[in-house]
Amino acid sequence: MSYFQLENFFSNFSFLILFVSMIYYWINIAFNLKNKNLGTFGMILANFSIFTLLILRWKESGHFPLSNLYESFLFLSWNLTLIHLILEKMTPFSNKSEKFLGAITSPTALFTNAFATFSLPEDMRSPSPLVPALQSNWLMMHVTVMILSYSALICGSLLSIAYLIITFYNKNSKEKLLFRFSEATPDNIILQSEIEKKQNIISNEDLNNSLSSASPISTNSSIYSLNFSNNLYNTNLNNVNVVSKKIKLADDLDNLSYRILGVGFPLLTIGILSGAVWANEAWGSYWSWDPKETWALLTWLVFAIYLHTRIIKGWQGKKPALIASLGFFIVWICFLGVNLLGEGLHSYGFIKMNG
Repeated sequence: MSYFQLENFFSNFSFLILFVSMIYYWINIAFNLKNKNLGTFGMILANFSIFTLLILRWKESGHFPLSNLYESFLFLSWNLTLIHLILEKMTPFSNKSEKFLGAITSPTALFTNAFATFSLPEDMRSPSPLVPALQSNWLMMHVTVMILSYSALICGSLLSIAYLIITFYNKNSKEKLLFRFSEATPDNIILQSEIEKKQNIISNEDLNNSLSSASPISTNSSIYSLNFSNNLYNTNLNNVNVVSKKIKLADDLDNLSYRILGVGFPLLTIGILSGAVWANEAWGSYWSWDPKETWALLTWLVFAIYLHTRIIKGWQGKKPALIASLGFFIVWICFLGVNLLGEGLHSYGFIKMNG
């Protein structure tokens, strides 16, 4: 098989596997499927397929495959599947949190893969020699670290958005939900259950004593009242369980988002610093306020504010999640939106617009 046939095969295969994995994770959230390893297996296949595609492209072009937007999107998609697999194996999850992780990472990896495969111009997909600006050993260092940081920041920001969506159903703040949860401790539930049992015993004795003298209508009313009380109590317990599960899921997503963003921010810092050193070697200036550089700095500031609020201010929950959600859009503008402008020193990665 020729290179182009292999490229088409692995490209289409990775897209198909990511699509199937996404559907599986979404169905698993709704119906709680028994086979929990199918999604993980799909992500492994997609990761291997994209990795093979990048290696083939590296061999065909003769340089590290991060020279244009097509290769960058493929590498981003591969990073997202890799982050998913690492988190799934290294992080202690509840079953619900694991499902949500796959439901978030798989469509993101699918989107980046599909955009690279079906939306970019054909000439960008074809291997080509490196432009003079990229003929440097800094290519592997700078671009790899930057895209690694983008993938971590995108994944962490999406988890923050998921946190906001899950907690949006309740008009009260997360702190009030936690207060309700603290009132529903296991000890309190057991104590309420014992009290309820004693009340049922007393009620049954009173009911037996009064059955002989009561009329049929009053007897039926007493039985209905007891059944209604039991049903109301069971409903309240179910509500407490639902609230506690949603709080646990929200906490998992919030903490995981913080940890992923805590990894992505240092990578972004290293990527910007290495890019400044490379720019000084290539263009004679560490910083030129190029659109890509400006938006990278803005991205750094947004997530610096996020980590400042978490570490220094001790914020948790909604407020830092809103900052991370803003960072999600800033990252995409930096990574993709700036490329639509077609201006600046990073023109080798821009999309050539017709007309």
